[in-house]
Amino acid sequence: MKVAVGLSGGVDSSVAAALLKEKGHEVIGLFMKLWDGAALPSGGQNACYGPDEPSDVEVARSVAQHLAIPFHVLDLAGEYRATVLDYFREEYIAGRTPNPCIRCNQRVKFGALITRALQAGIVFDYFATGHYARAEYDEEKGRFLLKKGRDVRKDQSYWLAFLGQQQLAMTLFPLCEYTKPKVREKARDFGLSTCDKPDSQDFFAGDYKKLIGAAARPGPIIDRSGKVLGSHQGVWSYTIGQRKGLGIAAKQPLYVIDIDRKKNAVVVGCAEELSHGGLIASNLHLIASDAINGPRAVEVKIRYTQQGCAGAVTQLDSETVSVCFEEPQPAITPGQAVVLYEDESVLGGAIIERAVD
Repeated sequence: MKVAVGLSGGVDSSVAAALLKEKGHEVIGLFMKLWDGAALPSGGQNACYGPDEPSDVEVARSVAQHLAIPFHVLDLAGEYRATVLDYFREEYIAGRTPNPCIRCNQRVKFGALITRALQAGIVFDYFATGHYARAEYDEEKGRFLLKKGRDVRKDQSYWLAFLGQQQLAMTLFPLCEYTKPKVREKARDFGLSTCDKPDSQDFFAGDYKKLIGAAARPGPIIDRSGKVLGSHQGVWSYTIGQRKGLGIAAKQPLYVIDIDRKKNAVVVGCAEELSHGGLIASNLHLIASDAINGPRAVEVKIRYTQQGCAGAVTQLDSETVSVCFEEPQPAITPGQAVVLYEDESVLGGAIIERAVD
Protein backbone atom coordinates (compact mmCIF):
# COMPACT_ATOMS: atom_id res chain seq x y z
CA MET A 1 0.00 0.00 0.00
CA LYS A 2 0.98 3.63 -0.39
CA VAL A 3 0.97 5.19 3.07
CA ALA A 4 1.57 8.85 3.89
CA VAL A 5 3.00 9.33 7.37
CA GLY A 6 2.73 12.57 9.32
CA LEU A 7 6.41 13.04 10.24
CA SER A 8 6.87 15.57 13.04
CA GLY A 9 10.56 15.10 13.75
CA GLY A 10 9.75 13.08 16.88
CA VAL A 11 10.52 9.49 17.75
CA ASP A 12 6.94 8.19 17.51
CA SER A 13 6.23 9.28 13.94
CA SER A 14 9.75 8.23 12.90
CA VAL A 15 9.23 4.68 14.17
CA ALA A 16 5.73 4.58 12.64
CA ALA A 17 7.27 5.30 9.24
CA ALA A 18 10.05 2.79 9.76
CA LEU A 19 7.64 0.02 10.77
CA LEU A 20 5.51 0.61 7.68
CA LYS A 21 8.58 0.58 5.45
CA GLU A 22 9.76 -2.65 7.11
CA LYS A 23 6.41 -4.26 6.26
CA GLY A 24 6.96 -3.46 2.59
CA HIS A 25 4.61 -0.52 2.15
CA GLU A 26 5.45 2.43 -0.07
CA VAL A 27 5.89 5.19 2.51
CA ILE A 28 5.76 8.96 2.01
CA GLY A 29 6.71 11.49 4.69
CA LEU A 30 4.55 14.58 5.22
CA PHE A 31 5.51 17.48 7.49
CA MET A 32 2.85 20.06 8.27
CA LYS A 33 4.34 23.51 8.67
CA LEU A 34 2.31 25.38 11.31
CA TRP A 35 4.37 28.32 12.49
CA ASP A 36 3.73 31.46 10.45
CA GLY A 37 6.83 33.27 11.70
CA ALA A 38 4.91 35.35 14.24
CA ALA A 39 6.92 36.70 17.15
CA LEU A 40 6.15 34.64 20.23
CA PRO A 41 6.72 35.07 23.96
CA SER A 42 9.68 33.14 25.29
CA GLY A 43 9.11 29.75 26.82
CA GLY A 44 10.21 26.15 26.74
CA GLN A 45 10.96 23.91 23.81
CA ASN A 46 9.51 20.79 22.19
CA ALA A 47 6.23 22.38 21.19
CA CYS A 48 4.23 21.86 18.00
CA TYR A 49 3.95 25.58 17.23
CA GLY A 50 6.90 27.93 17.44
CA PRO A 51 10.38 28.89 16.25
CA ASP A 52 11.78 25.38 16.82
CA GLU A 53 9.89 24.27 13.72
CA PRO A 54 12.76 24.69 11.19
CA SER A 55 14.93 22.31 13.21
CA ASP A 56 12.03 19.83 13.41
CA VAL A 57 11.71 20.00 9.63
CA GLU A 58 15.37 19.10 9.21
CA VAL A 59 15.11 16.23 11.70
CA ALA A 60 12.07 14.86 9.86
CA ARG A 61 13.87 15.29 6.55
CA SER A 62 16.89 13.38 7.86
CA VAL A 63 14.60 10.55 9.04
CA ALA A 64 13.04 10.38 5.57
CA GLN A 65 16.50 10.30 3.97
CA HIS A 66 17.61 7.56 6.37
CA LEU A 67 14.53 5.50 5.45
CA ALA A 68 14.88 6.38 1.75
CA ILE A 69 11.32 7.68 1.45
CA PRO A 70 9.98 10.83 -0.27
CA PHE A 71 9.49 13.84 1.97
CA HIS A 72 7.17 16.82 1.54
CA VAL A 73 6.75 19.96 3.63
CA LEU A 74 3.21 21.34 3.37
CA ASP A 75 2.50 24.88 4.56
CA LEU A 76 -0.65 24.85 6.71
CA ALA A 77 0.16 27.94 8.77
CA GLY A 78 -2.89 29.81 7.48
CA GLU A 79 -5.27 26.96 8.22
CA TYR A 80 -3.70 26.44 11.63
CA ARG A 81 -4.09 30.07 12.62
CA ALA A 82 -7.72 30.24 11.47
CA THR A 83 -8.70 26.84 12.85
CA VAL A 84 -6.66 26.47 16.03
CA LEU A 85 -5.01 29.72 17.16
CA ASP A 86 -8.03 31.98 16.58
CA TYR A 87 -10.27 29.43 18.31
CA PHE A 88 -7.79 29.20 21.19
CA ARG A 89 -7.78 32.97 21.64
CA GLU A 90 -11.55 33.39 21.37
CA GLU A 91 -12.26 30.61 23.86
CA TYR A 92 -9.87 31.98 26.48
CA ILE A 93 -11.24 35.51 26.11
CA ALA A 94 -14.73 34.05 26.64
CA GLY A 95 -13.58 32.56 29.95
CA ARG A 96 -13.31 28.98 28.69
CA THR A 97 -10.28 26.67 28.52
CA PRO A 98 -9.91 25.31 24.96
CA ASN A 99 -8.28 22.09 23.84
CA PRO A 100 -6.19 23.06 20.80
CA CYS A 101 -4.68 19.58 20.25
CA ILE A 102 -8.07 17.92 19.80
CA ARG A 103 -9.13 20.61 17.36
CA CYS A 104 -5.86 20.35 15.45
CA ASN A 105 -6.16 16.57 15.10
CA GLN A 106 -9.73 16.73 13.86
CA ARG A 107 -9.38 19.62 11.42
CA VAL A 108 -5.72 20.04 10.54
CA LYS A 109 -3.61 16.90 10.97
CA PHE A 110 -6.33 14.46 9.87
CA GLY A 111 -8.06 17.05 7.71
CA ALA A 112 -6.28 19.93 5.99
CA LEU A 113 -2.96 18.05 5.81
CA ILE A 114 -4.50 15.15 3.91
CA THR A 115 -6.50 17.46 1.65
CA ARG A 116 -3.47 19.62 0.85
CA ALA A 117 -1.31 16.58 0.09
CA LEU A 118 -3.87 15.14 -2.32
CA GLN A 119 -4.30 18.54 -3.98
CA ALA A 120 -0.52 18.64 -4.48
CA GLY A 121 -0.70 15.38 -6.42
CA ILE A 122 0.75 13.21 -3.64
CA VAL A 123 -1.02 9.90 -4.08
CA PHE A 124 -1.55 7.50 -1.15
CA ASP A 125 -4.06 4.94 0.10
CA TYR A 126 -3.73 5.48 3.83
CA PHE A 127 -2.54 8.09 6.29
CA ALA A 128 -0.55 7.10 9.38
CA THR A 129 0.64 8.84 12.53
CA GLY A 130 2.63 7.95 15.63
CA HIS A 131 -0.36 8.09 17.97
CA TYR A 132 -0.83 5.35 20.57
CA ALA A 133 -4.34 4.28 19.61
CA ARG A 134 -6.16 1.69 17.47
CA ALA A 135 -8.60 2.03 14.59
CA GLU A 136 -10.54 -1.15 13.78
CA TYR A 137 -13.52 -1.99 11.61
CA ASP A 138 -16.40 -3.67 13.44
CA GLU A 139 -18.30 -5.97 11.10
CA GLU A 140 -21.32 -6.25 13.39
CA LYS A 141 -21.72 -2.50 13.77
CA GLY A 142 -20.66 -1.74 10.21
CA ARG A 143 -18.42 1.11 11.31
CA PHE A 144 -14.87 1.94 12.31
CA LEU A 145 -14.06 2.09 16.00
CA LEU A 146 -11.41 4.07 17.79
CA LYS A 147 -9.84 2.09 20.63
CA LYS A 148 -7.29 2.69 23.33
CA GLY A 149 -3.64 1.95 22.62
CA ARG A 150 -2.17 -1.09 24.36
CA ASP A 151 0.15 1.10 26.45
CA VAL A 152 -2.33 2.49 28.98
CA ARG A 153 0.23 5.06 30.16
CA LYS A 154 0.57 6.51 26.65
CA ASP A 155 -2.92 5.90 25.26
CA GLN A 156 -3.83 8.91 23.09
CA SER A 157 -7.37 7.99 22.03
CA TYR A 158 -8.60 10.99 24.07
CA TRP A 159 -6.93 13.37 21.59
CA LEU A 160 -8.57 11.59 18.63
CA ALA A 161 -12.14 11.31 19.90
CA PHE A 162 -13.52 13.77 17.33
CA LEU A 163 -12.28 11.92 14.23
CA GLY A 164 -15.00 10.88 11.79
CA GLN A 165 -15.67 7.60 10.02
CA GLN A 166 -13.95 8.66 6.80
CA GLN A 167 -10.88 9.74 8.73
CA LEU A 168 -10.69 6.49 10.70
CA ALA A 169 -11.25 4.44 7.55
CA MET A 170 -8.03 5.71 5.97
CA THR A 171 -5.91 5.94 9.13
CA LEU A 172 -3.25 3.54 10.37
CA PHE A 173 -1.68 3.62 13.83
CA PRO A 174 1.50 1.51 13.54
CA LEU A 175 2.35 2.01 17.24
CA CYS A 176 -1.02 0.69 18.46
CA GLU A 177 0.49 -2.42 20.10
CA TYR A 178 3.71 -0.78 21.34
CA THR A 179 4.80 0.73 24.65
CA LYS A 180 6.89 3.89 24.68
CA PRO A 181 10.08 2.12 25.87
CA LYS A 182 9.65 -0.41 23.06
CA VAL A 183 9.27 2.40 20.52
CA ARG A 184 12.56 3.95 21.63
CA GLU A 185 14.17 0.52 21.43
CA LYS A 186 12.85 0.10 17.88
CA ALA A 187 14.16 3.57 16.99
CA ARG A 188 17.65 2.47 18.02
CA ASP A 189 17.27 -0.77 16.05
CA PHE A 190 16.31 1.25 12.97
CA GLY A 191 19.23 3.63 13.54
CA LEU A 192 16.95 6.66 13.83
CA SER A 193 18.44 9.90 15.13
CA THR A 194 15.21 10.60 17.04
CA CYS A 195 15.63 7.64 19.41
CA ASP A 196 16.41 9.83 22.43
CA LYS A 197 14.56 13.00 21.41
CA PRO A 198 12.27 14.32 24.21
CA ASP A 199 8.53 14.13 23.64
CA SER A 200 6.59 17.20 22.55
CA GLN A 201 5.08 18.74 25.68
CA ASP A 202 2.24 20.85 24.29
CA PHE A 203 1.12 22.76 21.23
CA PHE A 204 2.84 25.91 22.61
CA ALA A 205 5.57 26.04 25.23
CA GLY A 206 5.45 29.69 26.31
CA ASP A 207 3.18 31.94 28.35
CA TYR A 208 -0.42 31.35 27.23
CA LYS A 209 -1.55 34.78 28.40
CA LYS A 210 0.96 36.50 26.13
CA LEU A 211 0.03 34.27 23.21
CA ILE A 212 -3.60 35.39 23.55
CA GLY A 213 -2.51 39.03 23.19
CA ALA A 214 -5.77 40.50 24.53
CA ALA A 215 -6.06 43.96 26.07
CA ALA A 216 -6.54 44.03 29.83
CA ARG A 217 -10.14 43.81 31.04
CA PRO A 218 -10.06 44.18 34.83
CA GLY A 219 -12.67 42.51 36.99
CA PRO A 220 -13.22 41.12 40.49
CA ILE A 221 -12.09 37.89 42.09
CA ILE A 222 -14.98 36.80 44.31
CA ASP A 223 -16.12 33.90 46.47
CA ARG A 224 -19.43 32.05 46.09
CA SER A 225 -21.25 34.64 48.20
CA GLY A 226 -20.08 37.44 45.90
CA LYS A 227 -17.58 38.90 48.35
CA VAL A 228 -14.72 40.63 46.50
CA LEU A 229 -11.37 39.14 47.51
CA GLY A 230 -9.15 40.64 44.82
CA SER A 231 -9.00 41.69 41.19
CA HIS A 232 -7.83 40.32 37.86
CA GLN A 233 -6.77 41.81 34.54
CA GLY A 234 -8.60 39.34 32.32
CA VAL A 235 -10.48 36.07 32.83
CA TRP A 236 -8.28 34.43 30.17
CA SER A 237 -5.47 34.30 32.74
CA TYR A 238 -7.37 31.71 34.78
CA THR A 239 -8.69 28.19 34.44
CA ILE A 240 -10.83 25.96 36.66
CA GLY A 241 -8.74 24.30 39.36
CA GLN A 242 -5.99 26.92 39.25
CA ARG A 243 -4.39 27.63 42.63
CA LYS A 244 -1.23 29.60 41.92
CA GLY A 245 -1.13 33.21 40.78
CA LEU A 246 -4.36 34.36 42.43
CA GLY A 247 -2.66 37.04 44.50
CA ILE A 248 -5.01 36.49 47.44
CA ALA A 249 -4.00 35.90 51.05
CA ALA A 250 -6.29 33.40 52.77
CA LYS A 251 -6.30 31.05 55.75
CA GLN A 252 -6.83 28.05 53.47
CA PRO A 253 -5.76 27.34 49.88
CA LEU A 254 -8.10 28.87 47.31
CA TYR A 255 -8.80 27.54 43.82
CA VAL A 256 -10.59 28.90 40.79
CA ILE A 257 -13.95 27.12 40.94
CA ASP A 258 -15.84 29.08 38.28
CA ILE A 259 -15.54 31.89 35.74
CA ASP A 260 -18.59 34.13 35.49
CA ARG A 261 -18.41 35.60 32.00
CA LYS A 262 -21.43 37.86 32.47
CA LYS A 263 -19.93 39.52 35.54
CA ASN A 264 -16.36 39.28 34.17
CA ALA A 265 -15.55 37.66 37.52
CA VAL A 266 -13.24 34.89 38.64
CA VAL A 267 -14.86 32.82 41.40
CA VAL A 268 -12.64 31.13 43.98
CA GLY A 269 -13.29 28.66 46.77
CA CYS A 270 -11.82 25.84 48.82
CA ALA A 271 -10.86 22.42 47.43
CA GLU A 272 -14.23 20.88 48.38
CA GLU A 273 -16.03 23.38 46.12
CA LEU A 274 -14.11 22.15 43.07
CA SER A 275 -15.95 18.84 42.76
CA HIS A 276 -19.30 18.21 41.07
CA GLY A 277 -21.51 15.24 40.39
CA GLY A 278 -21.91 15.73 36.66
CA LEU A 279 -21.69 17.97 33.62
CA ILE A 280 -23.47 19.14 30.49
CA ALA A 281 -21.55 18.97 27.23
CA SER A 282 -22.29 20.11 23.67
CA ASN A 283 -20.91 19.53 20.16
CA LEU A 284 -21.48 15.81 20.61
CA HIS A 285 -19.47 13.61 18.26
CA LEU A 286 -20.20 9.87 18.30
CA ILE A 287 -17.94 7.16 16.88
CA ALA A 288 -19.23 3.79 18.10
CA SER A 289 -22.93 4.47 17.48
CA ASP A 290 -25.31 6.94 15.87
CA ALA A 291 -27.08 7.79 19.10
CA ILE A 292 -27.07 7.08 22.83
CA ASN A 293 -30.23 5.31 23.92
CA GLY A 294 -31.20 6.00 27.52
CA PRO A 295 -28.70 6.39 30.36
CA ARG A 296 -25.64 4.43 29.32
CA ALA A 297 -22.87 3.25 31.61
CA VAL A 298 -19.50 4.59 30.44
CA GLU A 299 -15.98 5.33 31.53
CA VAL A 300 -15.48 9.10 31.51
CA LYS A 301 -12.36 11.20 31.01
CA ILE A 302 -12.64 14.96 31.48
CA ARG A 303 -8.93 15.54 30.82
CA TYR A 304 -6.14 13.57 29.18
CA THR A 305 -4.19 13.11 32.40
CA GLN A 306 -7.19 11.66 34.23
CA GLN A 307 -7.30 7.95 34.95
CA GLY A 308 -10.96 7.78 33.93
CA CYS A 309 -14.00 7.33 36.17
CA ALA A 310 -17.31 5.48 36.12
CA GLY A 311 -20.41 7.34 35.08
CA ALA A 312 -23.55 7.36 32.96
CA VAL A 313 -24.33 9.43 29.88
CA THR A 314 -27.74 10.54 28.62
CA GLN A 315 -28.21 12.16 25.22
CA LEU A 316 -30.42 15.23 25.56
CA ASP A 317 -30.58 16.15 21.86
CA SER A 318 -28.48 15.70 18.72
CA GLU A 319 -25.75 17.97 20.08
CA THR A 320 -25.92 17.69 23.86
CA VAL A 321 -25.32 15.10 26.58
CA SER A 322 -25.60 14.97 30.34
CA VAL A 323 -22.97 12.99 32.24
CA CYS A 324 -23.37 11.84 35.86
CA PHE A 325 -20.40 10.50 37.81
CA GLU A 326 -20.51 7.70 40.35
CA GLU A 327 -18.17 9.82 42.47
CA PRO A 328 -17.89 13.64 42.26
CA GLN A 329 -15.04 14.83 40.04
CA PRO A 330 -12.84 17.92 40.52
CA ALA A 331 -12.13 20.80 38.16
CA ILE A 332 -14.77 20.24 35.48
CA THR A 333 -13.64 22.81 32.94
CA PRO A 334 -15.83 24.44 30.25
CA GLY A 335 -14.14 24.26 26.86
CA GLN A 336 -12.32 21.02 27.57
CA ALA A 337 -13.34 17.70 26.03
CA VAL A 338 -15.19 14.94 27.83
CA VAL A 339 -14.49 11.58 26.20
CA LEU A 340 -16.73 8.57 26.79
CA TYR A 341 -15.51 4.98 26.66
CA GLU A 342 -17.16 1.57 26.56
CA ASP A 343 -14.48 -0.94 27.50
CA GLU A 344 -11.62 -0.27 25.07
CA SER A 345 -13.66 1.71 22.53
CA VAL A 346 -14.36 5.43 22.34
CA LEU A 347 -18.13 5.90 22.30
CA GLY A 348 -17.63 9.58 21.49
CA GLY A 349 -16.67 12.99 22.77
CA ALA A 350 -18.23 16.38 23.51
CA ILE A 351 -17.17 19.82 24.74
CA ILE A 352 -17.90 20.61 28.39
CA GLU A 353 -20.31 23.52 28.87
CA ARG A 354 -20.80 23.51 32.62
CA ALA A 355 -20.67 21.44 35.77
CA VAL A 356 -23.89 20.30 37.45
CA ASP A 357 -24.75 18.68 40.79
